[in-house]
Amino acid sequence: MNRAQLGAALRALRTASGKEAKAVARSALMSPSKLSKIENGRLAPSATDAERILAAIGVSDEVKTEYAEAARASATEATAWRLLKRVGVHKGQQAAGALEAQMSVLRLFQPALVPGLLQTPEYMRAVLQRHSLTDDALTRTVTGRLERQAVLYDTAKSLRFVITEPVLRWRIVRPQMMAAQLDRIASISRLSHVDIRIAPLGVRQYDIANHAFVIRDDRMVTVETVHAEVVVTDPRDVSLYVDKFEGFERASLAGDDMRDLIEGIRNEFLREQETD
Repeated sequence: MNRAQLGAALRALRTASGKEAKAVARSALMSPSKLSKIENGRLAPSATDAERILAAIGVSDEVKTEYAEAARASATEATAWRLLKRVGVHKGQQAAGALEAQMSVLRLFQPALVPGLLQTPEYMRAVLQRHSLTDDALTRTVTGRLERQAVLYDTAKSLRFVITEPVLRWRIVRPQMMAAQLDRIASISRLSHVDIRIAPLGVRQYDIANHAFVIRDDRMVTVETVHAEVVVTDPRDVSLYVDKFEGFERASLAGDDMRDLIEGIRNEFLREQETD
């Protein structure tokens, strides 16, 4: 089912329900113009969009599953960072937080930066300042990311992180702050429902650490590229990312071995700070 067919099917379901477009759009948390674009095949609905529209229409669970799967199978969305910046980077934090509230399992692979959920405020601010945000936008985005970190303490969720060793050594902030950032990673790793692993430089790897990605519940993958955020929902593509994550997970240090590596790098930063 392509975008036009899916849009037409959603429009037919809404018409058959007798519900007005404005009412459905309001219940689906989107503007009437967005719903119109989806129904007329001018905009591909995300899996989340389709699920919200179907819930607002009030279809059976069977129909909802069928069309939500069709949306996932046809959807690979890319949103340029410049567009996200235009609407407000802090809103991206709100959207990510909403997804994290709904998920049960998160798998996050990060070969470039400490994952946002594990960042200290100082590290976070240093990363976000590189996006040329206004002071207000920077503060709102940092606040939004800190609020998202509440998910770390939800014991009903399984949170799995794989980070490459160079991430721990990449000098985003001053040595003392890097040491504090590493302390935070080690501390969070002791939570029973959180699994943090480090892919070390001293171990042969059989895959390539191409880019960061996040898998939520085996249903959605978010990929960060230089120019855009890409959302993948086709089950066949999602499975590729699951396999890649699990491969790196098997080749990574966990538990006390992982914390020993972190402590060694942390101590290097502290010694450097003492000699400055």
